[in-house]
Amino acid sequence: MRRIRSVFHLIFFVASALSLSSCKKDGSGTAGAYDLNYGDSVLYLRPSSGDYIVYPATQRAGEYSAFPEGIEINDKTGAINLTKSETGLRYRITHTAPDGTVTTTKVVLSGITFPDRFYHLSQNDTIAFPVYNANSSSPLPITGSIFDDGGGANSSGCEVKTTNGQINLAQTVRNGLFGATPVNDDRKDIEIVYRLNDGSNKTVNKLKVRLYYYTSMATVAPDLLQTLADRQNGGVFLRGEAILQTEQAAKPRPPCVIIIAN
Repeated sequence: MRRIRSVFHLIFFVASALSLSSCKKDGSGTAGAYDLNYGDSVLYLRPSSGDYIVYPATQRAGEYSAFPEGIEINDKTGAINLTKSETGLRYRITHTAPDGTVTTTKVVLSGITFPDRFYHLSQNDTIAFPVYNANSSSPLPITGSIFDDGGGANSSGCEVKTTNGQINLAQTVRNGLFGATPVNDDRKDIEIVYRLNDGSNKTVNKLKVRLYYYTSMATVAPDLLQTLADRQNGGVFLRGEAILQTEQAAKPRPPCVIIIAN
């Protein structure tokens, strides 16, 4: 009888072990749907001796990808390298399992950007306002933050307010960014270095902005009109925008700040 009981206990133990083993899937230690997340929907660049990298809360076998361009993600582990990514935008992260199951999530890489739009100086539309954390409704952390750290943008003629990051476009033109006599389709790339007093703990961040100059809407280059159309139809760049059903080649950076004189 004791031998029968021992055999029974052994069978029960083996069956339990096999049952527990079957619950482990793709190295996650859990069964069921994949909860793809990075611990928060907003990821902050932080001080680091090397590149600052954030990993998924749970990793699974398969392939990771992201949209739009600008985010540095490891296709095997899902790790996001914030140091080498373009911040201030919202991205869609996709995981494709070996069996073809697709899981998605969205993350914002904290920072600022500027909307892609036309600014009409003759209509007193002269200030470009930064958007924080990919949401035009999110208040910018002004107190303690620094914009145009080092003065590089202002020294070029681009009038960036160091207390709030706003670009005075009329003054920028007067400062001679586009020369003494601006010409149509002139474009300048300006890098703005900034430190935000938020979850990033004032870690140095950067944004490259492309400023264009035109005398009127009639003189705007066709390729620029197409770029704006692609971005406005396309993306996940800012909250509130439609999500693409079919991804197209809409690159969110650099943001296009287009000055129309008349």
